[in-house]
Amino acid sequence: AGFKVFLLDPVIAGYSEDSEDEYVLVNNKCQCVTATSKFVPSKENPNEEILERNIRILVPLKARENISDPLSPLRTTFVYRMTELCKKCDPVDIELGGEIYQAQQSTSCNEPETCYTYNRDTCYTTTFPFIYQGETKDVQAVLTPASCYAD
Repeated sequence: AGFKVFLLDPVIAGYSEDSEDEYVLVNNKCQCVTATSKFVPSKENPNEEILERNIRILVPLKARENISDPLSPLRTTFVYRMTELCKKCDPVDIELGGEIYQAQQSTSCNEPETCYTYNRDTCYTTTFPFIYQGETKDVQAVLTPASCYAD
């Protein structure tokens, strides 16, 4: 069976003029996407530099519709919205009238993110039937132990 990859909102802003290295715009471990930008010599005019953007997508072929349920069907459609990948949800301090306020730079931070693979920073669990002395109980199992247990 084939699979489909949709890339929506492909325009990404952001660059760093001070560096000749690639500048990372997006590094989303949840959806396996990295987007970078870099100034390169123009093919039309070698004296000019143009901003080149590269989008690298790793498609996990064995991904499940519900990554925490190994029995759910295989995912065949992958949708990437660059506006969602680029959102900044970490709160930042802003000074207004001498007071410090915390604000988010995006408006859609409360919506759950669709993960195509395990995000190593997130704790994933699942339940499975466990038979003990003839009695079946649902037991919770940890899928990403490093993220679920404190050091």
